[in-house]
Amino acid sequence: MPDQALLDLIEFLEKTNANVLRLEAEGEEALQCGGQRDFQIKLEEKAKILSALGEKAWKYTGKIEGALGAEISTRLEQFSMSAGAALRIGSVFFMTALLYPEDHKPGDPNDLETYIEELRRLI
Repeated sequence: MPDQALLDLIEFLEKTNANVLRLEAEGEEALQCGGQRDFQIKLEEKAKILSALGEKAWKYTGKIEGALGAEISTRLEQFSMSAGAALRIGSVFFMTALLYPEDHKPGDPNDLETYIEELRRLI
């Protein structure tokens, strides 16, 4: 039987990723309409969601037994630290790049989607 805590975490991460993707799409739409400030607001929302990821996931990761819970927490904190840094320096470019490796191509999964798939393989 799959670990319910891990399933709950995956569901939480999928919802988080869906929110991030929605904000990115809304930001792109704002940018196309000439709304640089609206674009930046959407990216800041994205970065805020990601900066809180590790903390908000704790209620799930704390229930995952053994070293796996700690490993997952560490990985999610890395997402959070990058987003927190982007917010601190106020870089729109950095906020845009959150979750995307340098060699990312349109249509490829972002880093959070890739990690969710890694977690799915553990079930």
